Amino acid sequence: MKMIAPSVLSADFGNLRQSLEMINESSADWLHVDVMDGVFVPNISFGFPLMKPMRKYCTKPLDVHLMIVHPEKYVERFCDEGAYSVGFHLEAVDDPLPILDLIRKKGVRTCLTINPDIPVERLFPYLDKVDMVLVMSVFAGFGGQAFIPDSIDKIRTLRAEINRRQLATLIEVDGGVNVDNAASIYAAGADVLVAGHAVFKAANPIEAIRLIKQ
Repeated sequence: MKMIAPSVLSADFGNLRQSLEMINESSADWLHVDVMDGVFVPNISFGFPLMKPMRKYCTKPLDVHLMIVHPEKYVERFCDEGAYSVGFHLEAVDDPLPILDLIRKKGVRTCLTINPDIPVERLFPYLDKVDMVLVMSVFAGFGGQAFIPDSIDKIRTLRAEINRRQLATLIEVDGGVNVDNAASIYAAGADVLVAGHAVFKAANPIEAIRLIKQ
């Protein structure tokens, strides 16, 4: 499976509707929505108000990535605002299971995320309890960072464990993804690639999406 979820964090917010219509016309599978609180990560992005125009103008499913503390307070609201998938960071919570249950009860897909300094094996107990795991290949908080090469080994390790247990859990990768490294990330076992700068800063974003998926 090869899927791509362009990150709206890198879009032109002065022309958000135009950016979303470009995504609609492209071969993108989802729209990745990065929500940052300035606490869990040293940056602030956006919250609920922007979910409405994204849901209104984007025909692709919204893949919401919460980089926040206390995600349990907000996951249901993001589900209600039209998220297709809601993910949060394993290292931001004491026990992810009750939060995953909140998302699942809303009929929304679940995702559990780790930053590059978290051993990938910490995801293993939850692989059969989530629809997807997200491997950050940069430290969460800012767009435009370079892909961390060690992420490839993490993806391979996850893929081997998922295959060994015959699970359907998807692997998503976010951070520094571009046309040059996409093939190796897919080959390591990723299913979904998040790309921000590589799409929205490209001369031809629709072509960039096609090339990354290819």
